Formats: sequence, C-alpha cells, structure tokens
Amino acid sequence: MQRLRTLRAGELAKVAEVADRENFLTKTFNKTWSSTRLDQLSRQFADKKWDVAQFKNVMEGNLLTYLLHCEARVASYVGQGFYTIGPCGEELLGTMALNLKPQDLTALHYRHLAMSVNRQTMYDNRTLADIALDRARGFAVSSLDPITGGRHCSIGGNPQREFLVTSTLASQVPPAVGRALAIPLSQRLLDLENRVFAPDALSIVSVGDGSINNAHFLAGLNLARYAAHNNVKCPSVFIVSDNNICISLKGTGYTNRFVSQLEGTMTVEKANGQDVIDLYEKSQRVFDYVRKTSRPALLYIHSLPRRFGHAATDRQFAYYSAAEIQKQLDQDPLSDTISQLLRIGVYANEDEVKEIFHRQRTMIEQAFDQATQEPKITDRKTLQVSAPLPPATTKDASVIAVTDVTQSRVGSRGEVMRKNMTRVIDELMTEDKRIVYLGEDVQHGGYYVVTENLFQKFPLRVRDFPPDETTLVGAAMGYAQAGFVPILEIPYAKYLDCAGDMFTEAMISYWLSQGKQPNGFVIRLQGFDKGIFGGNFHTHNMLHFPPGLDVVCFSNGRDYARGMRYLMDCAKAGRVVMSVDSTDLLNRRHLVEADKDEFFLHPYPANKDDGEGYHFDQVFVYDSGEAKAATTTTAASSSSATQKHVILVTYGNGVPTAVSAGRQLAASGQADRFTVIDVPCLTQTPAQLVSYFESLAVASAGGAQTQTTVVFADVCKKNAGMPMSLRALDLHEQGLLSGPWTVIGAENTYNPLGTYLTFLSVDDIVSTVTRLQQ
Repeated sequence: MQRLRTLRAGELAKVAEVADRENFLTKTFNKTWSSTRLDQLSRQFADKKWDVAQFKNVMEGNLLTYLLHCEARVASYVGQGFYTIGPCGEELLGTMALNLKPQDLTALHYRHLAMSVNRQTMYDNRTLADIALDRARGFAVSSLDPITGGRHCSIGGNPQREFLVTSTLASQVPPAVGRALAIPLSQRLLDLENRVFAPDALSIVSVGDGSINNAHFLAGLNLARYAAHNNVKCPSVFIVSDNNICISLKGTGYTNRFVSQLEGTMTVEKANGQDVIDLYEKSQRVFDYVRKTSRPALLYIHSLPRRFGHAATDRQFAYYSAAEIQKQLDQDPLSDTISQLLRIGVYANEDEVKEIFHRQRTMIEQAFDQATQEPKITDRKTLQVSAPLPPATTKDASVIAVTDVTQSRVGSRGEVMRKNMTRVIDELMTEDKRIVYLGEDVQHGGYYVVTENLFQKFPLRVRDFPPDETTLVGAAMGYAQAGFVPILEIPYAKYLDCAGDMFTEAMISYWLSQGKQPNGFVIRLQGFDKGIFGGNFHTHNMLHFPPGLDVVCFSNGRDYARGMRYLMDCAKAGRVVMSVDSTDLLNRRHLVEADKDEFFLHPYPANKDDGEGYHFDQVFVYDSGEAKAATTTTAASSSSATQKHVILVTYGNGVPTAVSAGRQLAASGQADRFTVIDVPCLTQTPAQLVSYFESLAVASAGGAQTQTTVVFADVCKKNAGMPMSLRALDLHEQGLLSGPWTVIGAENTYNPLGTYLTFLSVDDIVSTVTRLQQ
C-alpha cells in the first residue's frame, strides 16, 4: 500500500482525514487554555484519581483509534480498504475504560472503538501494535482478522467479554439486556464450571443518538426498566453518545429530551463528551451504581462533534454548509485533551507528543501494508454459519422407519402430541439445570398448555417475559451466552415477524465471530398452520429460513419427544434450532374422527438411549403396502404387474392430509400403493429421503413395473418460502425424479377466521395426482 500512498499523495492530501492528520500536531501545540481548566486537570493527578502512566496509556489508545480511522480512509481511497466508519470525534470515550473491571461485558457502537482498545491493553496484555494490526485486518477484510476472519469489520477483543456488533442499528441491545438478566440468575442456578460471567459483572451496551429511535433499543431499554420495576436484578448500563446528527438527519434536541424523560424512572447521568474529567466521573458514578444495586442505568454523552462525516460515502455537502462542516472539524476533543495534558506536564514536552504520534502513525501504516497483502476469503465453504452437528443417537442411519397405514392403532395406549411434548420438556429440564424456558404466559401453562405444571416444578427456570418478541429472542441469546440452554417459546408463528431482525441476528452471531460467540438455543414456534381460531394471526403458515437455522416440524408426539432431545443436543453444541408446532395436531387423537382410529396417539419413548432417537437425516414413512423397517434397498418392493405408486412428501399437518388423500386415491383406483414420507427437517434434504428415491431408481432399473407419481405437498403458502420445493429441487438435480412430479402448497393468501379454506387440503393433493396421471 506504500506505493499507492506515494503515487496518489496529491489526491490524498485533499481528503479531510488526511489533511487533519497532517495538521494535528500543529493545532495541538498552538492551543491555549484557562488556568481554571488546567488546575482542574492537574488536581485529578494530584489527588491520585488518575495515575500518570496509566492515563497516558489510555490516551495512546484513544489516539490510536483516530489514526486508524485516518489510515482506513486512505486505504479506502486507494481501493485497499472496505470500512470507513470511525470515532469521528468520540475518541475520549475510551477514557471510560478506566472505570471498567476485567469481568465487565461490553457491546460497543462502532464509534466507541477506544473503549475496546484500552480494555485490551489494560486486561489482555496486548500491545497497541497487535491491536493496530488486528484493526487493519478488519478494515482490509483480511482472512487473518482474528475477530471475524474477513467477514466484516467489527469491534471485538476477548470474546468472553466483548460481544460483536453488526451494522444493524441497536441490534446489540436486547442480547446485552439478556446477559444482564442472566448474570445474577446464573449464580443461583449454575454450577461453578458452567458459569460464564462473574457475579459482579456489568453488561454494558453503547449506541449512537440515532439508535434511540430504533425498535431494538427501545425494546431492550423497556425490558431493563420492566425488570427493575419488578425488582428483578438487571445490571445493565446503556451508553448513548449524541453528536446531534444521524448520518444526515440533524438533531433537534430530541435525544436530550428523550433521555430527560427517563429521569425519575431510572438512574440517568449526563456527561460532556468533550470534557475528559466529566466523562470519567459520570461513567464512574454510573458503573458503581449499577454494580452496587444491580439496577439498570443510562449514561448520556452530549456535546460531541461529528468530524469527517459518517463514513467515506457520506456526502456531507448535500446537507451541511461549508461553514457547518468546518465547525465540526474545528471541534477536536482528542487534540484538546492532549494539549491540556501537555500544558500541565503530563507530557514532558512537545517532542514526547511528536514521538508518540509519529510512532503510532508509522506502526499503523505498516499494519495496513501487511493487512492489505494478506489473503481474503476465497472459499465459500469457509463461511460456516452454524456449529457442527452433535452425533446422532439412532442405531443405524440407513434404516428407514415404516408404518403400515392399513393396520389399526386402536388400543395402543398412547398420548396426544401435547402431553408427550410437555413430558419431554420436563424430562430435559430435570436432567440439565442449565435449561431455562422463556416465553409469554408460559408460567401458567402457555396458550396451548404445553408448559402445564412446569413453573411449579422449576420456578426459577420457567420465565414469563413482557409480550415483545424482539427482547424475547435477544434475551435467549444473552442467556445462552451466559451458560444457559434456553427453550424460547414464541406463542404464535406470526409473532416471529415482530422479531424479524433480532431473529436473524441470532444466527449471524456464530457466523460473524467464527464460532467464538455461539448462542445455541431452541425456539418453539407455536400457532402454525391449520386452524379456525384466530384467523391469519394465529394460523400463520409462512416460515423463515435464514442461514444457520435448523428448522423441524414433527407430526406426532413420539417423534417430537425423540426430536426435542436431539434439538437440545444441537443447542448445547451452539446451534440455533426451531421446532414448528402444528396447532391442529397438538390434541388430535384420530385420523378419521368417526372411526376413533387413535392414529395420532403414541406412547412416550421413555428410553432416550434405546437407539430410536432422531437426527436431521431421518424421515418417517407411512405406507399402504409392505409394513416393516425397510433398508435403502428394499423400500420399493413391487409386484410383477404395473403398479400405480403415489408418493406424497410432506411434514407436520401435511401428514394426516396426505394419508387421507392416499386413502381416497386408493379407493378410487388411482393408487395401488401410496406412500407418505414425513420429512421433519425443513432446512436440509435428509439423507434417508435421497436413499428412498435411490431405491426406487434401483428397483426401476431392475425391471419393476411401477408408474410412480410424486407430489411434494407443502403446508406453507405457495411462494418462495416452501421448504418442500427445495427438497424436490435437490432430488431433481440428482436425477431421482423420473416420473411425473410437482410441488404444491397452501393458497398464497392470508387465512380468514373460522374456516379451513386456505390451507392445504385433501382435494388439493387428489386433484394434483389426477392431473399428473393424465
């Protein structure tokens, strides 16, 4: 990069950050200060509030962030850097690190890098040269960046106490509140070896003034205040820095008014961001208060400039006059403070300041020279989005479980799905006290009575939250990071939309941190699909599949119990998994009510070590023909005559719908044999599904006379979110769908109250098979 600096020196000299860097020492040495101000600063050292050597180290960390930003702007200008958001006049906030303890947790806004830098030098024994190289790697998206591995440019040091923040406004807030709630709870519930955070740790989260308008911030702040109102310990600190502009939206005093309205409802301190003494004292006061009381507090930092614009792409001239831009540049709290420290003798002379400045500048340029030459991510396979899967608990992954749908299940002495669900959650929570159950109205049993009596048995571990899904998901992340294994209940599938971004952030955390900050937990998504109660808002049949999420949907209580055991293993391994509950199946007893056939009553699979577990590669087959456990080479036994074989691939509510459709097709002569393949895993194509269709191909090649019709019957709406469409595509690309096949789904509309009209129906499947057979 040195060659590019030289070649384009004339152009670079006109860049605001570069020009300011060239003038930094001159303006610092030429400032004058009142004796009152210098006396105030001197007393901090005379009264032993500040140690000279330590404070100089902190100021070096603050200076480093300024010079890093300047060089990042150079790297961007010459095409070697890809991130240009910097401290922009907020470097002094790094001084607050003096009031933190090593065990405190932080999730910092991107302008607050100096706090991270100083914590690393104070507590991790890291040198500024090491930190500079790491930061340069982040700006240049080097694959050697120890924080994100070239995925993004994120603030972060020790992954056990500095939590990564994405560019989404304030998404760091709900998980930070979750960590705060989990800190005291973990001391009561977890064994020493499972505790991640210290008992007196603070959970600190910082945002810019624009972020106070964001739902993430408002939701997280509300949850902390709600906890305090109910005397629930929540040692959280909110830091809001106000530079009076949000990219181009000029401040009108609203942030100060917003903060002022909080006074009286929670502890609030206001600090002048250009006054290093005020910053130190007010942050000390806030941190000490929260550490003593375990109640949330807010530190509002005002009077900050925003120097250089938000980022390199920011067109300040479009909304600021030249005079306004210059006014911002003329305010430089970092330069002012160094100048004052020089005047009172903390720095021996100007030469000492010059030496520090030039040493850091050279060090940073060398760091960028190295980082920009390092490899970037070139292999998609390195971008792993979730933790490795735990081992399966089944005896033989090649054996496909087959149920004969022609045999009666009457007298099987089973239970409805809901009761087996409750029982397995009880079993899991009894065995592992790290498991907590979070949700809305779950203490009294929940909307579908799945958590009945669990609160009475686990009063500290079954937790009701206010009805806000954003904070629910964020809290689950925070609890997981604190050493718990949460089960998070979302009362209705539609309500997950309310947590859309926070939901995605749950998966991004593992990807962004290269697995260093996993937050494994299980989501129980209720209120899905078929029903006449509540209309669209309680019978939602659309699902979200962000990368890194495992999604399953079981059709009966036996499979659910086995599956939930495996899902908890996945969560303990650091994966985020979601179990989608089909409302219509929870208390269903019969396939045909008039026949009282007990088709959906299943005994509880009590022995989890019997080899009859569950894994994502598993499918369950319901067949009208041969009823026995079929290996991958016997799944397609056939007669000598041409046989019309209808195969229906589905999940959840689709299973009883498909079995009923299969029976109707058999009765009408359209199917000599029908097979329903229940595919619980919706986010990958199970190996057993592939094996089943491979066995059909083998049988066909061996001369089996079978006319096969395949329908992938999805209970989701007919749009891009149908998981069965991807299963069909995978099989098609492998050449395993030789006969007529198609994918169908529910009507692509919203579900009206009081009718089943819009859901996947028996008629939908039968008419589709009829069309394909013509």
